[in-house]
Amino acid sequence: MIVEKDFGDDLPQTVEERHSFKAQGPRRKGIGRARNYLLYAALKPEHQWVLWRDVDIVENPTTVIEDLMKHDKDILVPNDYNSWQESWRGRRLRSKLDKDTILAEGYKEYRTHRSYLNWMAHDNLKKRQKNLHKEVALDGIGGVNILVKAELHRSGINFPCYAFENQADTEGFAAMAKRAGYGVFGLPNYVVWHIDTEEKEGNLHGQKKHKGDSVKVSDGA
Repeated sequence: MIVEKDFGDDLPQTVEERHSFKAQGPRRKGIGRARNYLLYAALKPEHQWVLWRDVDIVENPTTVIEDLMKHDKDILVPNDYNSWQESWRGRRLRSKLDKDTILAEGYKEYRTHRSYLNWMAHDNLKKRQKNLHKEVALDGIGGVNILVKAELHRSGINFPCYAFENQADTEGFAAMAKRAGYGVFGLPNYVVWHIDTEEKEGNLHGQKKHKGDSVKVSDGA
């Protein structure tokens, strides 16, 4: 089944435009709204898991779904530079923002000093393989590859298309899940390569992308 829902929006799609600061609020609200429409169109009573996956992933272990399911977490993501742990500066900033403001993480306009999941990965490939399934608790997640227990969605945990704790879409989803008592985790050493992983300078925290890393990681699973 293929479901399309774009609400007739004509949002810019170049890398520069869609990642611009001014585009973040409307873009994240729109994506969250679309995810919810797709979720309620596709989720069936027999489904136990829901996998949210970007269309522009370029490389991942062939066993990625099985590998993530083995952890049996409410919400789990692989290495993603848009996933993070909250900081005291982030909490202080949110306390000063209007409740309807969406905090766009990773932009100079909002200096949160949050700790990114990507920073927690081992630099050395052998160490990454050895610690492939190391789990880290998270407060916010990106949308590259998310595995969710279907019961969360059935319980009303979805993707806010409005400001929820000053976050929307996947980050708001993580905040909503944690507010409801569910666990949100990431695997810093489990690599899924997104097409624009290197498009922003510094997003690998000084690391270089080693071509074929995710294939080797799969062999070590």
